Amino acid sequence: LPIAKTKSKKQCYNQSYFFHHIRFLNYTSIKLSIADLDLLIIMFKSFSIVTFGFYNMQTKKTYTVQEATSKLEHYCAYQERCHKEVRQKLKSMHMIPEAIDVIIVHLLEHNFLNEERFAKTFVSGKFRIKAWGRRRLTFELKKKDISKVNINQALAEIDASEYIEVFNDLAEKRANSITERNIHKKKKKLIDYLLYRGWESHLVYEKAKALFG
Repeated sequence: LPIAKTKSKKQCYNQSYFFHHIRFLNYTSIKLSIADLDLLIIMFKSFSIVTFGFYNMQTKKTYTVQEATSKLEHYCAYQERCHKEVRQKLKSMHMIPEAIDVIIVHLLEHNFLNEERFAKTFVSGKFRIKAWGRRRLTFELKKKDISKVNINQALAEIDASEYIEVFNDLAEKRANSITERNIHKKKKKLIDYLLYRGWESHLVYEKAKALFG
């Protein structure tokens, strides 16, 4: 079947109508089982081919809820994941929204998914391996939709003396590696580098002054 590049208004309406009735079944007294969701996935693929002609079944692999759940358990066990990454992974596997919700709940209940643990692991790794400062760490976690509470808890685990030690070591190594002869340009390059890596401006400017005057 050909893959359609765009959808008409009628096609979009039909797709919304399809999902509306799935949600109606899910949130009324009728409880959808995993088998029901698997059937709905098959129905949606078939519905999409007939109505839209945009699913190429030869190139897009499909998964049952159990298959997708197993795959995501391995995905989360390999390294810590956040909710956003898991949801994006499931969408890339062409899972319907109702199946995605069921799988995420399963991952949470069985401790495969934990955003507090993810935030702490992320901060610890990026701080020690990439020498990122608090501002960069906060920025990157916000991009992943991590809550402010989890971000603050993760940052609080950084030892204050280690934080300054890592900063000084990074700044001095970078200053020594800059080949620019003009002292003002060299100072600016160091400042830009440290700010980009997310270190607080007062630390950056004080260190640059101490190294270059």
